[in-house]
Amino acid sequence: MNTIRNIVIVGGGTAGWMTAAAFAKALGPTYSIRLIESDEIGIIGVGEASIPNLTEYNRALGIDEDEFLRATRGSFKLGIEFVNWGAVGERYIHGFGKIGGADEALPFYHFWLRAAQAGRAEPLGEYSINTVAPRQAKFMRARADMAGSPLGDIAHAYHFDAGLYAKFLRGFAEQRGVRRLEGKVQQVLLRDADGFIEAVVMESGERVAGDFFIDCSGMRGLLIQQSLQVGYEDWSQWLPCDRAIAVPCESVAPLLPMTRSTAHSAGWQWRIPLQHRIGNGHVYSSQYMDKQEAESILMNNLDGAATAAPRHLSFRTGRAKKFWDRNCVAVGLSSGFLEPLESTSIHLIHMSVARILDFFPRQGFEPADIAEYNALTSVEFERIRDFLILHYKLTRRDDSPFWNYCRTMEIPEGLQRKMDLFAANGRTYRDGVELFVETSWIQVMVGQGLMPRGHHPFADQPSEEEVLAHVNNVRQVVAKCANAMPAHAEFIARHCAATLD
Repeated sequence: MNTIRNIVIVGGGTAGWMTAAAFAKALGPTYSIRLIESDEIGIIGVGEASIPNLTEYNRALGIDEDEFLRATRGSFKLGIEFVNWGAVGERYIHGFGKIGGADEALPFYHFWLRAAQAGRAEPLGEYSINTVAPRQAKFMRARADMAGSPLGDIAHAYHFDAGLYAKFLRGFAEQRGVRRLEGKVQQVLLRDADGFIEAVVMESGERVAGDFFIDCSGMRGLLIQQSLQVGYEDWSQWLPCDRAIAVPCESVAPLLPMTRSTAHSAGWQWRIPLQHRIGNGHVYSSQYMDKQEAESILMNNLDGAATAAPRHLSFRTGRAKKFWDRNCVAVGLSSGFLEPLESTSIHLIHMSVARILDFFPRQGFEPADIAEYNALTSVEFERIRDFLILHYKLTRRDDSPFWNYCRTMEIPEGLQRKMDLFAANGRTYRDGVELFVETSWIQVMVGQGLMPRGHHPFADQPSEEEVLAHVNNVRQVVAKCANAMPAHAEFIARHCAATLD
């Protein structure tokens, strides 16, 4: 049985070039890596925000953070602000990082719950540097020399131009031997004996053979769906939005280090501030709103003048029934689509690439390896799915048919169990490969109005006055630290300002 050496990536964009760059770094020059991409096929490009895990990907490749931000005209992100989700007029921030101070005996939020249940606490967002600083447009990187201080606990991600990031990674990959082939794939050839992909044929007639194929062709799923026909699991009964409109607009001050998600009558609007513009979009359900109304809502809620015509996109939330089938793995949108409500799409690319390298075939393709890859990836998709469903289900809005449906819909049993557990005494637990940590679930559930009936009994051991003193001290320390931070725009100007046209 021949050793796997010849890798073909079909599709470019963020998924294709993240895959190519990571493979080139990890596998070295003994492997042939070719990427097929057509300039005529545009990329989706709506995902311009990340979560902190992208820092790990860039670090593994040895990419300098300031260089990356200059090249992609990027900015920093401390969290996501949600507006009008629990009820119209309400807002909260899902911040990265810790809530409160380090407490080995019991997580801080249980003390906050005791104070809040006594009516003597400020909103939860007052107790984390990642939720206080963005409201003041402040940012700095975590200080490694300040362990135990909120300034040592800052967790950050990025906003960036996805097209420029793909270009940046292309340069990285090509310097390490990846070959780019320009053109479209016209035909996929399967072996008669086992149905494995043998080669793809370009429109030019060129035949590109390979041992291992990575499908980065986007929602078309050119290899995984159209050729291998693995099937698709539809999740639209829980996540009913199926359309998006994207448009950039001029920047406005201040430059906020957070994404914003504003709920409308049949979906929500994103706001992603880069150095040179603001990325905006409206994700909505075509069952409850037509595209003219959706576009009007978006264009009437921009902070600056639009700098391009709006682009309309269609999607179907769900995932491929198999992510890895035979000698092909789907990465990016070909593996499934989860709306960008919590900026998870680039994380899923990163994790797919890392997992492929973990399970990289030595000789042939072992069914046990493929099955385990599919099982782990399925769980990860499903846990993210449930976290997104939480935002829609946990609402008190009754002002439109869309929100009435979301509020009353049946949800997956695991999510209902998680909500019930938190509603009782504020407990929540993280599964093995689950992306979102306990503090993420807590911020969304509390932010959208689910206050537990009780709290952990250990929070009752100190006196009420001792608990209040502890909670108030944390709030004051966080506020003092946020005040000491520089403005986000000032930090970028000092460290990673892009040269703008």
